[in-house]
Amino acid sequence: MEILEWIRFCLSMVFLIGGLVIFLIEVFGVYRFRFVLNRMQIAATGDTLGLCLSLIGLMIANGLNGTTAKMLLVLMFFWLASPVCSHVLSRMEYSTDEHLTDNLRFVTLEEVEQELKQELKEQEEKDDHI
Repeated sequence: MEILEWIRFCLSMVFLIGGLVIFLIEVFGVYRFRFVLNRMQIAATGDTLGLCLSLIGLMIANGLNGTTAKMLLVLMFFWLASPVCSHVLSRMEYSTDEHLTDNLRFVTLEEVEQELKQELKEQEEKDDHI
């Protein structure tokens, strides 16, 4: 029985440390990117994944009881609310920022197809030389 406790402890620590690492990468990513929508995407993704890993680690460490069920409900609520909040904030930024087009590149489907054809052509030429 003691071995199972150690396995549960190690597994919960792996998830908790994984969540902490994701949070640290998120902080670095938020300061790394200049554009606000990129920062929001990194923050939302990092929060969701980091909190998920941390709560899974806490649920494993806590065992099966009522507190674990509450943590699962918090996790499900966060997974539903975080993307919605990020989407609302990014829509607000998109509609209120006058200089948004300075940082964006709008592409049509035809441009994407042309770029892909060009890349395929270059790859085929590179393969022919080898």
